[in-house]
Amino acid sequence: MQVVRSVIKKLKNKVKHYMITGENYIGTKRSAQGSKIFKTFDPVTNTENESEFYEASTEEIEKAVALAWKAFICYQDYSGERKSEFLNAIADEIEALGDELINTYCSESGLPQGRAMGERGRTMFQLRSFADLVKKGDWVDAHIDTAQPDRAPLAKPDIRKMMIPLGPVVVFGASNFPLAYSTAGGDTAAALAAGCPVIVKSHPMHAGTGELVASAIIKAAERTGMPEGVFSNLNSSGIEVGVQLVQHPKVKAVGFTGSIRGGRALYDLAAKREEPIPVFAEMGSVNPVVFLPEALKERGEALAKTYAGSVTLGTGQFCTNPGLLFGIKGATLDQFIKRLSEEIVMIEPGCMLHPNIIGAYNKNKGNALAQKGLKLVSEYEQTIGDNIARQAVTTVEGAVFLDNPALHQEVFGPFTMVVQCQDKEQLEAIILKLEGQLTGTLIADSNEANAFSGVVEALRNRVGRIIFNGVPTGVEVCPSMVHGGPYPASTDSRFSAVGITSINRWVRPFSYQDWPNELLPAALKNENPLGIIRFVNNQLTTDTL
Repeated sequence: MQVVRSVIKKLKNKVKHYMITGENYIGTKRSAQGSKIFKTFDPVTNTENESEFYEASTEEIEKAVALAWKAFICYQDYSGERKSEFLNAIADEIEALGDELINTYCSESGLPQGRAMGERGRTMFQLRSFADLVKKGDWVDAHIDTAQPDRAPLAKPDIRKMMIPLGPVVVFGASNFPLAYSTAGGDTAAALAAGCPVIVKSHPMHAGTGELVASAIIKAAERTGMPEGVFSNLNSSGIEVGVQLVQHPKVKAVGFTGSIRGGRALYDLAAKREEPIPVFAEMGSVNPVVFLPEALKERGEALAKTYAGSVTLGTGQFCTNPGLLFGIKGATLDQFIKRLSEEIVMIEPGCMLHPNIIGAYNKNKGNALAQKGLKLVSEYEQTIGDNIARQAVTTVEGAVFLDNPALHQEVFGPFTMVVQCQDKEQLEAIILKLEGQLTGTLIADSNEANAFSGVVEALRNRVGRIIFNGVPTGVEVCPSMVHGGPYPASTDSRFSAVGITSINRWVRPFSYQDWPNELLPAALKNENPLGIIRFVNNQLTTDTL
């Protein structure tokens, strides 16, 4: 009987661990002290979901940050092996959530099951990639310049440099990626890999998904012996919790994926602190695509079909959605616009993430169409249900676009604008006037690209990634990927928000001068106990000293 009771107790504990409670995670403890309660929304059924969520109180915020700071004191020095074990355990626990996570994701986002499963796979891949990175250890970028005591006229000291973590990091969940850019997404994975505890400000549109993933992270932390406070998850229905977190003196960096307005507000808050901190925000982008005449002439029909699919992919709710298409005015471009307009309305329209999202889409689309000179070429006209977005193609003359910055702004959703330029000189002038973007794309034949070298150069100076004969939608997670760009695509174009190099956002360089070998961190010791690649007196080597 005692054995049966024990098994039942374990099963109950397991169910309780994964059941959505609506509470915050303050370290490993659940907490619901706040008086403000909210629910998530299912845009497909156009109804609220059942679970209630408790917004974090000021006291809970303070406790989470205090725990994170305490955890940082020891976690920053954890070995790559231990952090790797933690990150892999998180991936394991996310996978163990099974269908409950997928179903919750879909009910809170309106996104299909296939997208949910793909994003879960990407999230796990990111975690395991960082696990491999920190286990290997080379990422700390160790440099050693040995002493030269006999150097004249002054002796040279022994100086050794490596990257060290910044401190507790606040990560804001993204509305359009409930998994890959949210609770255990790229920002969180990179910060934990760097040695920074993380406090997630969960996105209110998918708080249930966030809580489930948070429970997986907490279970992984307990399983691998991580310090209390290495991770916390705080609910918030508005901006108050995020504001308090960014302003807290023990928070040392912020990660954000979302709108220009939201990212800039956080950036300004962080800059006004007594000790300003970095905000790494990935924000708006219209991802310009340049179609050169010969390529359009040869492949216009196929390109129209491809780009109709890219514009409507995920109901246009990707930060890499192609919102601006450029071409040289003429019969070839006219034919492309006609074909694109026909193709786009043949695609079944999709559900947007939330009534607020589709409300903003319709408002911004209306504002764009109200601009003088912009023509609506095609829009889905069949009967649609609640929260379904009507995709649209518009067009405008190059001179009108050049003179009206309002036409340069993002319409988040399945919307694109074809800008008809008089010649390549006007095309180049327009690109130079664009705000910073995540991506730029060139559709061209090789010989044609050479003839438009000025356009290519202008595009390169406005984007973080340039694509040749492809589509911007789809961001490969690999070390060579740059997901960022000049402002306002991101707040710091020197860094990527995707791939293992994104760890560099959460660290700073630190030097030891004339430090005893036995007191140095392992990455800088003479013996090179980690066996990592280091720059020693300007030479890459794994040798000992």
